[in-house]
Amino acid sequence: MEKYLFKTSLKCNGCIKAITPGLERIAEIKQWSVDLESADKVLEVDSNEDISVQVIDSVKKAGYDISRL
Repeated sequence: MEKYLFKTSLKCNGCIKAITPGLERIAEIKQWSVDLESADKVLEVDSNEDISVQVIDSVKKAGYDISRL
């Protein structure tokens, strides 16, 4: 299992709620979380394969900025 980290523009639980449906559609994601307390609002994704492109596309479609850390 690998951990993939992303810097995001998420600000609150409403933002997390907005990205949830898209991330839940990515079957390869085993678990994910967002640290809203960190300066980079880090999204951490656990997966057995690199699904960075799918995660970035999903979060951008929800209207938020995201980049790989």
